[in-house]
Amino acid sequence: MTQTAQALQVDTRPMPPKERRALVFGSFDQLGVNTTMEIVNDHDPVTLRSQFELEKPNLFSWEYLESGPAVWRVAVTKIKGKHGVDTCCGGCGGG
Repeated sequence: MTQTAQALQVDTRPMPPKERRALVFGSFDQLGVNTTMEIVNDHDPVTLRSQFELEKPNLFSWEYLESGPAVWRVAVTKIKGKHGVDTCCGGCGGG
């Protein structure tokens, strides 16, 4: 992972496939509202997008920045917090 002034970059290419999902979702969970992470992958992360849609519905936006053939880059922006609101009330213990 690399943090830049604009976005957190999560490069999954050197990782074993079974470890990628946990890193991406963990990184997303740490983002603040209206913050973007850039996922760099060696294939189209369409399955990952489906997992986001199932587990994080209406909490993110997804924008392809580069579409192969060797590298895919996607900007994922957290548009709402964990419970679909912009700020945390603290009622569940955070996030």
